[in-house]
Amino acid sequence: MVATAGHVDHGKSALVRALTGMEPDRHEEERRRGLTLDLGFVWTRTDGDEDLAFVDVPGHERFVATMLAGVGPVPAVLFVVAADQGWQRQSQEHLAIIDALGVRHAVLAVTRSDLADPEPVRAYAVERLAATSLGKVPSVAVSSVTGAGLDELRGELGRLARSLPVPPADADVRLWLDRAFTVRGRGTVVTGTLGAGTLRVGDRLLTGDGTAELRVRGMQCLHEERTVVRGVARVAVDVHGAADGTLRRGQVLLSPDRWLLTALTDVRVTGEPVTGLPRTSTLHIGTAAVPATVRPLGEDTARLTLARPLPLRVGDRAVLREPGGTRVPCAVTVLDVRPPRLTRRGAGRARAGELAAMTGDPDGTAELRRRRLVRRGELLAMGVPPPAAPVAGDWLADADHWKRLRARLAEEVERHARQHPMDPGLPTEAARRLLGLPDRLLVDALARTPGGGRLHHRQGRLYGSDATPTLPPPLRAAVDAVRGDLSRAPFRAPEADRLTELGLTRRALAAAVAAGALLRVGDTVVLLPGADTEAAAILARLPQPFTLSEARRALDTTRRVAVPLLEHLAARGLTERVGDRHRCRRPADDAR
Repeated sequence: MVATAGHVDHGKSALVRALTGMEPDRHEEERRRGLTLDLGFVWTRTDGDEDLAFVDVPGHERFVATMLAGVGPVPAVLFVVAADQGWQRQSQEHLAIIDALGVRHAVLAVTRSDLADPEPVRAYAVERLAATSLGKVPSVAVSSVTGAGLDELRGELGRLARSLPVPPADADVRLWLDRAFTVRGRGTVVTGTLGAGTLRVGDRLLTGDGTAELRVRGMQCLHEERTVVRGVARVAVDVHGAADGTLRRGQVLLSPDRWLLTALTDVRVTGEPVTGLPRTSTLHIGTAAVPATVRPLGEDTARLTLARPLPLRVGDRAVLREPGGTRVPCAVTVLDVRPPRLTRRGAGRARAGELAAMTGDPDGTAELRRRRLVRRGELLAMGVPPPAAPVAGDWLADADHWKRLRARLAEEVERHARQHPMDPGLPTEAARRLLGLPDRLLVDALARTPGGGRLHHRQGRLYGSDATPTLPPPLRAAVDAVRGDLSRAPFRAPEADRLTELGLTRRALAAAVAAGALLRVGDTVVLLPGADTEAAAILARLPQPFTLSEARRALDTTRRVAVPLLEHLAARGLTERVGDRHRCRRPADDAR
């Protein structure tokens, strides 16, 4: 996939017409005026039998935004300079754009070599291209009129095609649209350059604004019907689910659930000091051109606030251009697509220091260190490979931060136990809030992590060294009184008045039960620990099954105690109901 580049009227369209035998100018006005106004798409087969598609871009200064839409998604350029006119203004601007996008593959064609000596222009252009991301490129002097040099140029383009890196077939799809139209019998068709990944008939794609999911009904690649297309490739996609007129150039179709849309991004800017940039510029990426407000942060870093969200990833290359194009376009490298808000005094200066250390190369370890906690899926959507396995669910954690959280959790559990000796367990939700964690799963995982004091997790609460309540002396005395009553009549639970007389409120009873000093079998029915097991042994000696009255007499207790006690025994699996009666379960019952 190759885009043309170069000054207006230097013969770009004529050259690709001569190479392919196809007309790149789609509009009658373009052919009438001999001036490319919009993007054109043609293709040919190289001497190595590879299909090579061209995006022919306009060279006029008024159509630089259109040129950017054509060059943005492609990996290589055919740079054109006319021998009879030499290096011109749009030659330089197009080269600056190519450099800003980080394009590394090109062939230089010096056209109209039948009208002037091409060598001086070739030498100058080769030198200019060598000073950019393109480096030293092969060059050919050609004439679209006489055909001189065309075979040599085809050979160089074939070698260029074979040298292009093959993008990963499993990459997430981000298809920037350069055309959208309606075809009778097909519906909405969009075209674009698939830079990476794979499209298949039947795939689901999400619109870039996240408002609609579309289905791929059919595809063409270089006018051939295809069921599968892998990048890099020109593709026309018949999509179902989009309302007429809603899709257009500059929009994008995405793999669902794989991209983050952001209207706020921190970037590195090269080509001009950020302090000299206008406050409002236009960000060009793919085929999109979006107004952006520029806030300088460091010497070469800035925060961009976009007029609409875009699916950006760390390391993306883009162009920042002043409306009207009086300045040379600047190169932009995306550093962060989920930047922190700058609300505190001095936050901008601190952020500039962080950005200075970022390279734009996706670094999972560094990203996790900065974010401390992040979901694996979100990190992938940022374009950053996860550096480690999740600690809980989908959550990744920086190792040092996780260690500090574990130590702090142990401290909070111990502090709660000291402040609430009758109720020493720290609720999991309270621990989550104290640590400022986004998910209770993280609290559970921290509790299981060794180090910083042993923690126990029981019934939604966390316990440290004090796993049982400490009863203050007055409460201990009241509990001892109840235990004395029960030692004389094990199943004669104290009445509510007796509990009130002793000062045993609901909270005090709960603390006594948690401390293991009493056993609760009903709302206000407490017995000695182990009384339920003793009761089951007594009831097992009765003829089976037995009635509630028979159980009450065998245990020497009242109905107030017998009813909740039998329910408690049934919940433990020691007894079961048989109609309106009860029977004790034997181990053999479970085996059956």
